[in-house]
Amino acid sequence: MSKQPRKQRKLLHNAPLHVRRKFMSVMLSKELREEHGKRSIPVKKGDTVQVVRGDFKDHEGKVEKVDLKNYRVMVEGATIQKPDGNPAYHSIHPSKLMIVELDMDDDERNEIMGRKG
Repeated sequence: MSKQPRKQRKLLHNAPLHVRRKFMSVMLSKELREEHGKRSIPVKKGDTVQVVRGDFKDHEGKVEKVDLKNYRVMVEGATIQKPDGNPAYHSIHPSKLMIVELDMDDDERNEIMGRKG
């Protein structure tokens, strides 16, 4: 892996979807970290997250959409007012989020959380 910023940016912009999903990892809260023995996990629709940095700091809500193309997450309640009066989601980078409650309905995610390592 290269240290050159140019190549790091190229990797980020040209990454395929299965790699982009890994980049969308969000840190777990202290309680979840102790319970599952993991530090972070890729975020998915239905998880409850808390915003750690930015304009919506300390805001908590469910994940409404995960945008792999732009590396952004849309959180319920984190909206801005457009000039015409309509609300629009304020997209948040996954590094600025913390998962507070996991959506464990998915069998694949249960398998991931059960793994060691």
